[in-house]
Amino acid sequence: MATLQVELVAVERLIWSGEASMVIARTTEGELGVLPGHAPLLGELAPGGVVRIRTTDGDDMIVAAHGGFLSVTQRGVSILAETAEISSEIDVERAREALRRAEEGGDDPDAMAAARRAQSRLAAAGQDA
Repeated sequence: MATLQVELVAVERLIWSGEASMVIARTTEGELGVLPGHAPLLGELAPGGVVRIRTTDGDDMIVAAHGGFLSVTQRGVSILAETAEISSEIDVERAREALRRAEEGGDDPDAMAAARRAQSRLAAAGQDA
């Protein structure tokens, strides 16, 4: 079975690196699925997006990823995010509180960005916003 070499890196740390059978990410152009042999491309991650990596053992690693880029080359997939959290590391109550505070900010661009990040974290953790 063909695989992809995948690296997901945030500014502060390496989140995950390994072999995967598929990567799904939301870009500014829409949701993108990457399988082995995919054409090279560079995409901007959508604000408040979720990245799903299907590992070679069939498990899905779900990550809330904010800001950054996804690069597909012949060597594999690189996801470079400003911030990223694996679903198992997300504190759901803290994310809900962050969403509540952000929603109180109304149409302020910073509040709207904070709301998207909180919604992403909740989605990655399998929770409704």
